[in-house]
Amino acid sequence: MPRLVFFDCDSTLSAIEGIDELARFRGETVLKEVEAMTRASMEGGIPLEEIFAKRLEMIRPTRQEVEEVGQLYIQHVEPEAAVTIARLRAHGWTPIIVSGGFRQAILPLAAYLGIERVEAVDVFFNADGSYRDFGRDCPTARAYGKNTVIAALKQEFHPDDTVMVGDGASDLETSPDVGLFVGFGRYVVRERIKAQAGAFIMGLGELPGILN
Repeated sequence: MPRLVFFDCDSTLSAIEGIDELARFRGETVLKEVEAMTRASMEGGIPLEEIFAKRLEMIRPTRQEVEEVGQLYIQHVEPEAAVTIARLRAHGWTPIIVSGGFRQAILPLAAYLGIERVEAVDVFFNADGSYRDFGRDCPTARAYGKNTVIAALKQEFHPDDTVMVGDGASDLETSPDVGLFVGFGRYVVRERIKAQAGAFIMGLGELPGILN
C-alpha cells in the first residue's frame, strides 16, 4: 500500500503566493487589495470561496502571466524541497500537490520536483490568451475543498498513511482526514496553524525525520 504526502504549493513548496504575483502585474493598488484578501483567507478569517472569483476578476490574468508565475515558483522553490521529496520517495511516500493555486502555474514546479500528480484550479483563456474563467467546480477553490480532494485520493490509492503539509487555514482544515497534519512556517508562521498542527516545521528538510 502506498503512503501519500500532500503538499500545499504557495508559501510551502515555493516562497511566493501565486495569486499575489499575478496581482503584481496590475499595480500596487490591486496588489495590496489581493494580498489583504489572501492573508485573511489563509488565516481563516474569510472563507476561500468568498474571495476566489473576486481576486481573479480584479486581475484577469493572461496565459503569459500565468506561465511567468510558473517560472517564479521554480525560482523561489523551497531550498530543501527537492532533496526532501527524493528522500520521502525512497521511503515509500508518494508526493501529491493539493493546492488552491492554478494548475497551469504549478505544473512546471511539480515537474521540477518530480511530482507527478497535481490537484489544483484550472484557469481558462480565450484564443488570444486573455482571461476567460476558472474551474468553478474545482474543489480547492472553496473552503474544505482540499478535504474533498483528499477523500477522493484515498479512495483511489487506498493508502496506509496520509500526511498533509501546509501553511494556511485550508491546509489545517484537512486535519480530520489525514493521519497527520504538519504545519509549515519557513515563510510565514501563523499562530493558529502552529497551535493546532500535529507537528510544525520551519523547513521541509525536517519532514523525513518526522515521517520516517
